[in-house]
Amino acid sequence: MENRYNQSMECITLSREETIDVARSFAANLQGGDVVLLSGELGAGKTTFTKGIALALGITEPITSPTFTIIKEYEGKDLCLYHMDMYRLSDDLTELGLEDYLGNVKGVCVIEWCRATDFHARVFEITLEYCGEGRRITIGAPKNR
Repeated sequence: MENRYNQSMECITLSREETIDVARSFAANLQGGDVVLLSGELGAGKTTFTKGIALALGITEPITSPTFTIIKEYEGKDLCLYHMDMYRLSDDLTELGLEDYLGNVKGVCVIEWCRATDFHARVFEITLEYCGEGRRITIGAPKNR
């Protein structure tokens, strides 16, 4: 599955491994400074999707949810991964001191539960939903904000 980055795409995955594969394929063309916004119910696969992004960036260490730490940083082959969880936090990313990560060309930001809308970066909105025995993954076309 290759996202041409000019239109939305949707797929159904039936396993954790398939979700990771979709994320790896999506992430193959991410660039430094990109922001990926993940939304979905608890347990829908947001952190699993992030694991696929990490693998595409050459990160082999375990990826865990940043729910209680707010942000986790991982160093990849060429780009870092900044994995954030905004579930319990304000929408004001500058108030939290996270603006240094957003649009940083040395890495890619993946933000779970983000409600903020003011980014100076290429932004991808991805939704993960339960769909029978699997997950529906909707990847929006990029938006430059």
